[in-house]
Formats: sequence, structure tokens, C-alpha cells
Amino acid sequence: MSTSKPPVPISPLLALPPYATTSPSRLQALYSDISRQKHSNPASYQSNVEWWRKSLQLIVSSGIQQENGSRIVLHARRSLLDLVKIDGVGKPLSLGAVITELRANKTFIPQSEFLSARDSIYYPGWLPGRIATFVVGKPLWWTLEQLGVVGDEGILGGSSSLNNKDSGWWGDYVVVSLVENAANEVLERQERKVGGAADRLYTLDGFKKEFGSVCGPEAILSEGDTKVLLRYLERDRNAVVVYGEVCKTLTGSGSAEINAVDRGVLELKNAVDNLHAQVEGIQHKMDECTKKASDSLHKKQKGAALSYLRTRKQLEDLLSKRLGSLGTLESTLITVEAAAGDVEIMKSYESSTSTLRAILAHPSLQREHIDATMEALAEANTDAREVDDAVRMAGDVAIGVSDVDHEEELEEELKRLIEEEEKDEDVRGKLERLDKQIPTVLAVPERSPVAMT
Repeated sequence: MSTSKPPVPISPLLALPPYATTSPSRLQALYSDISRQKHSNPASYQSNVEWWRKSLQLIVSSGIQQENGSRIVLHARRSLLDLVKIDGVGKPLSLGAVITELRANKTFIPQSEFLSARDSIYYPGWLPGRIATFVVGKPLWWTLEQLGVVGDEGILGGSSSLNNKDSGWWGDYVVVSLVENAANEVLERQERKVGGAADRLYTLDGFKKEFGSVCGPEAILSEGDTKVLLRYLERDRNAVVVYGEVCKTLTGSGSAEINAVDRGVLELKNAVDNLHAQVEGIQHKMDECTKKASDSLHKKQKGAALSYLRTRKQLEDLLSKRLGSLGTLESTLITVEAAAGDVEIMKSYESSTSTLRAILAHPSLQREHIDATMEALAEANTDAREVDDAVRMAGDVAIGVSDVDHEEELEEELKRLIEEEEKDEDVRGKLERLDKQIPTVLAVPERSPVAMT
């Protein structure tokens, strides 16, 4: 009997766009030692690095790295080499050099460095290597490279010729583009959601539950991803404030700190959420009791069916109590949110009042200054009219024309127009009378018929 070999499982890596659209020969080139191209063929080197950037980004966002469930952080170590291994091609020889390059241009940032940094990741700053390249001449810099004092990435950085036998590139790296996309999705959802004060407050677990799918419809934010995302939103986007286990999203009018009111509102919100969960759990148990009682009756187990019905009755009583408590807490939460909103409104009123008073207190808006300004404006307008009249009269005098001459000319022109109008009326009258006479003159007398003989 012949035995067939089990089919070789297809790597999920090959379904990703960069791999699915790349020819085998191109993959062979990408998996070779591309670090040597950095100086000999920079354009090809950057193209290869960009291909790897897209590939590694999709590996993380798709979830196929399956390490800690992260969709934001790349876990670069030996397990990554095994993951990207392709039958017939092997493992990439320059993966360490690629990750080092992406780290140098801040596309990938070590997770520990990302979380501990005080300045924004967008702040350029000054790198020691940049300073040294200006202070130290190129020949001396080349000598230091040969001695191993400096590398391609600076005094403290390693050389980009790292290979897979080295472990200096191992670590956890935040993929900046994925963090940016997740943060944008969080802010868009929050903008659609915000209503009261409770909608801006979360515990860390509540934040994970509310925004768990921002990295994909089937994704769940891991604990590490949550810390990275909140750190980015707080430091680099100024969109949230985090204190301990409490997170607050910021709005234009909200306070940029977590105070006692926020903590009280969050406690009420959590109590309401917990009661909702209890109500759903009780309802689920009631449904199970009903199903089990029905099954017991089908099996002629009357005693068991009665027991399930008694339990269901007790659950109904408990559900009624929980629904009453839930209604009370929800009403209290609405009242507290309304009061908190009133506080913000009053702060806006106070700010507007102080701003208006500051504007009205300006010397330009004092009554005496306004009266003096309007009087000066009236005098200026009078002076302007007098100047205009003087200029116009001076112009008339200069060309030998006076106002009297103008008046006489206008009177004569008016008389001529009247005379022409009267003549036109006489002509029209004569034409009308003549027109009426023409049919009478041209009329032919009617003849009597002549009898034919």
C-alpha cells in the first residue's frame, strides 16, 4: 500500500500582499545580504528596506506573529526569523540590518525607549552622531569606523551590517505607523461617542474593552498595546491624560487633569456597567432554567422541572431588585453628569465675562474717549467737505466757469427740449388727422348692378 506524503502547510506569510505580489527571484534577492548595497547601490538598498518595512508592518497588524497578541509592537527575535522563513528561499540574511535601519529613521522605536521618552517622538532633537560628523572630519570618521569606535548610525549605534548570528537587534519595537492609525481610530470613535462626562472617563480595562478593535475587527488590544497607545495619545497627541488606572480623553472645554469629580463619575459609571453585566447574567441564567425545566418535563422528571422553575422565580425577584438599583444609579449618573456639565458651562461663562470686561476696560472704549473720537470724526468730515468744495470751486474758476453760468445754460437747454417736444406733438397731431381723412378720400362709390340684355 502506497503512502502519500502529507501536504506541506502553506505559510500565512505568503498570503500577505508584499509576498503574494513578489516573484520568487525577487524574494531570493530580498532574502540575501542586502546590507552591502547601502553604499554601493543606495537606491536599491532603500527600495529593499521599504519592502521589508511594509512586510514587517503587515506581519504585526495581521496578528500572525502570535506573540502576546500584539498588533502594534514587533517582537524581533529568533521566533521572527522562523516566522519569515520560506521553503526554498530560507531565512533573510539581513533582517537585523533592516530593523537597525528602520530604528535609525524612527520608523521602529524600541518599546522601552518609546514608553520612557519624555519628549514627543516627532521632536527631532540632536543626535550625537550628527554633531560628530560636523566636528570630526570625514577621514577621521572613516578611521574611527574601521577601529569600531563608531558605526553607520553614530557613536553609540551599531553597524548596519548586522547579520542573523548577532542578537544586538533583538527586542520589541513599536511600529509608529500602526500606533498612528490606531490613535486616529480612537479619536474618531471618541468624537462620535462623547456626550456626558462619563463618556470621557475610562479605567485601563475599560479603555481596552471600548477600543479593543481599533487595530482590526478581530483584534483585541493587549496590555502592552494599551500602554503604548495611551502613551502616544498622551504625550504625542495631547488627547488624553492618564493617572494611575484612570484615563480621561480631553475635549476643547474639559479640564486637563483628573480630579475628584472625575473619579466619582467614573465610579458611578463602573457601577452602572457592573449592574448591566449582572442583569445580563441573571437573564441568561433564567433562560437556562427555563430550558432545563422544559427538558425535564420532556423526560417526565417533574421534580427537577419544579426545582428549575423555583430557581427561575428567585432569579426573577433578584432581577427585579437589580433593575431597580440600575434605574436609580443611571438616574444618579445622569444628574451628576448634568451637574458636571453645568460646572463647565459656568466656567465658560466666567471666562467669557472676564474676557468681555477686559475688553470693555480698554481705554479706547471709555465713554469720554468715544465722545471725543466721534466729535473729532465729525469735525474731520466737515473739514473734508469744505476742502472738497474749495477744490471744486477752484477748479471751476480755473477753467472760467461759474455756478451762474451753469444755471443759465441748464435753463436754456431745458427750454430747447420743451420746444422740441411741443413741435413733435404738433407733427404727431397733424399726422393722426391726415390718417383719418385718407380712407374717406379714397372711398369708391358703390355702383348698382346693370341688367343683362
